[in-house]
Amino acid sequence: MNFRYLIFLLISCFSFAQNNDFPSAKVDSIVNRIQLPVFPSYEINVLKLGAKGDSLTNNKAVFDKAMALCKKNNGGTIIVPKGIYKINGPIHFVSNVNLKIEKGAKIKFSDNPQDYLPMVLTSWEGTMLYNYSPLIYAYDCSNIAITGEGTINGEGGKTWKSFKTKEESGKNKSRDMNHTSVALKERTFGEGYFLRPQMIQFFNCRNILVENIRIENSPFWCLHLLKSQSITVRGISYKSLNYNNDGIDPEYAKDVLIENVTFDNGDDNVAIKAGRDHEGRANTATPSENIVIRNCNFKGLHGVVIGSEMSAGVQNVYVENCKTVGYLKRGIYIKTNADRGGFIKNIFVRNIQLDEVEDCLYMTANYHGEGKGFQSEISNVHFSNITCNKASESGIVIQGFPDKKIKNISLNNIEIKSAKNAISNENAENVLMTDVFIGKRASVPSSAK
Repeated sequence: MNFRYLIFLLISCFSFAQNNDFPSAKVDSIVNRIQLPVFPSYEINVLKLGAKGDSLTNNKAVFDKAMALCKKNNGGTIIVPKGIYKINGPIHFVSNVNLKIEKGAKIKFSDNPQDYLPMVLTSWEGTMLYNYSPLIYAYDCSNIAITGEGTINGEGGKTWKSFKTKEESGKNKSRDMNHTSVALKERTFGEGYFLRPQMIQFFNCRNILVENIRIENSPFWCLHLLKSQSITVRGISYKSLNYNNDGIDPEYAKDVLIENVTFDNGDDNVAIKAGRDHEGRANTATPSENIVIRNCNFKGLHGVVIGSEMSAGVQNVYVENCKTVGYLKRGIYIKTNADRGGFIKNIFVRNIQLDEVEDCLYMTANYHGEGKGFQSEISNVHFSNITCNKASESGIVIQGFPDKKIKNISLNNIEIKSAKNAISNENAENVLMTDVFIGKRASVPSSAK
């Protein structure tokens, strides 16, 4: 071997070993620059505008009026006191508004799709299009919040749930439009296409706070952070078990703090996304980046997921001090395929306690075996201090491609007490394992008999 190459290899390996420590200073920098929203002193109580918390009266006009009054006063706080408030249609935010849902208050949305027309500009599984309005929708707003200890219920378990078996043609049409770069104005869906709306969507917004509320029974994704930045989500809880009920979906999102969240979802708890396929790759200037997830309780399908729609790229994700409070299929799941392109890099995960899962840590560049021509780059992924009681399938899975290997993976202080399959590691290079135990720890060797 060439001596200079050997020296370079040794220096590179040393640098990789030095750079896989959890970068707390970078986390602090992200958290410190996230700005919380600030609101004017104006307040309006919906009861004073004629709202009735009787679970029957349609309060749509009252909530629209409250938002209009806030706009007239350059913002303010809309107070929703104790009661059950039926709303037949969406809440559309304006800037500088805090929707404060007090303890004992519940907003219960209708499940009539007609109530969520006319269509708005939104995104559906990584493709921009016009569709039913999300139940709570903010577009191009700043300084906005949903706070309080109340509940938002999306009534997603009946009519909306029935859309799942009918969505295939609309879903495929949206993806065809993505792949053929159809003009956005022509991507109109809504009635007849059965693409369910998100519960809450912040689109092209900044300085966002979602705090302490409870989210139940969403039609589709619960909290979609789309093309937004400077976001704080903390102290919220979930019970939303319908199809595709992801808890939090940052997509093309920047500077995000997710902390002290108690999940109970029918799908991923946190799913970090960045657009799909051709459209996503055209937006590489706006990857999802600088996302901190900490002190959360996971329960649902998967804990933290990156992908599969991530074509603009995902980088600088920091997950720490989280645990499960119930079943998870997979703990940490990085998934992409050869349709996506883009990159996943600089992912740091530490201090995670998992109980029973199907797979503990799973990284695949060949999700569903789909696609060709646009393999993703996965590199610089670091796991440390991970415990898991049981993996009914695999402890650790790493799946790259022969001509596009997953690179620079470190696993430090990992203990999986029981696993059907310990490690499946293919098409990866520079995988560093230190103090990794799967199954019973070996003791000192016994003497020969």
